[in-house]
Amino acid sequence: MNYTKCCWAIRALVYQLRFKSISMPSYIGKPIYISRGKGISCGRRVRIYPGLRAELVNKDSYISIGDNASIGQNFHVVSYNDNLIIGNDVTIAGNVFITNCDHDYRGKGKSVLENELIGKHTEIGDGCFLGNNSVILAGTILGKGCVVGANSVLRGIYPENSVIAGAPAKVLKCY
Repeated sequence: MNYTKCCWAIRALVYQLRFKSISMPSYIGKPIYISRGKGISCGRRVRIYPGLRAELVNKDSYISIGDNASIGQNFHVVSYNDNLIIGNDVTIAGNVFITNCDHDYRGKGKSVLENELIGKHTEIGDGCFLGNNSVILAGTILGKGCVVGANSVLRGIYPENSVIAGAPAKVLKCY
């Protein structure tokens, strides 16, 4: 194991104290920001590259990352009042954003930020691939084996083994 991976493995051991759980061996690059780490659990052989920003809005927030997940640089994830689940064998490219909450915008006379947050279950199925700069919005459920194209914006439920791309995203084909 090279020096960098040793440092990342030691960092993962240190984060075992801060996260709900991290199964070893796992690697974590230097994050930018983690709030309420006790709501984050990581499976075995999880690789998180530098630039993680994980925001758990309240004590009921939870992020679960399955075994053998690879998460690219500058990953931003926000969880609020519901589970946000990333399955096993998931590959997430760089600059991806995933959330399970929306701001309500319908309050009369209030700015969007003054309105309540709405939590929606969000799940990335086993074996999915998320391309660079993709955005997974609240309430999105990806079935097993989905491939998401770069720069896509997803909201909705997508079937297993779908190729999904666009903004807004559409299923291009199933295999």
